[in-house]
Amino acid sequence: MGGMLALSRAIDRVNELIGKSVSWLILIAVLVSATNAIIRKTLNTSSNAWLELQWYLYGAAFLLAAAYTLKQNEHIRIDIVYGAFSRRVQHWIDLLGHFLFLMPFVLVMLYLLFPYVMLSVRSGEVSTNSGGLIIWPAKALILAGFVLLFLQGVSEIIKKIAVMRGLIEDPTPFTGHHAPDLGMDDAPEAASGEETRK
Repeated sequence: MGGMLALSRAIDRVNELIGKSVSWLILIAVLVSATNAIIRKTLNTSSNAWLELQWYLYGAAFLLAAAYTLKQNEHIRIDIVYGAFSRRVQHWIDLLGHFLFLMPFVLVMLYLLFPYVMLSVRSGEVSTNSGGLIIWPAKALILAGFVLLFLQGVSEIIKKIAVMRGLIEDPTPFTGHHAPDLGMDDAPEAASGEETRK
């Protein structure tokens, strides 16, 4: 399990670096949008390339940060239901969700996307809009996003199993209405912590 945890840590580091880095693309997209609007209003000229660049930047930020969002446990779920369970049950829900839903979906997308992207790269696909950009880099970003999501899914499964076996601390905060599952040794400390907060 030590080797698997080392792999998980490596995946986490890569996705954290990418996730934090691509957040700057939102700022660049805003600046491109503002510059395009100013030029269009003042000089009465514009280009579809500027509009498409905004879409590419936003899409890149969204796609390449998806794996980081999963790592941070910030993906969308129905917390009103999920939060009603103990942390132990939440771990099982997460693990089964990753195995039965996330990973099959990502694998299907990778299977379908690879030939789709390769065809676009080989043909040098270009936007049909006048003055538009080449399209294959945007399609390649979709594939890259799913590759990163697949790797992060592997990391999350490894961590979830390790947490459930007591090999590592739970890296994500407790979500829900119940108090976290505590062992007998932890109960007095938790109680004293509650008194301190009161």
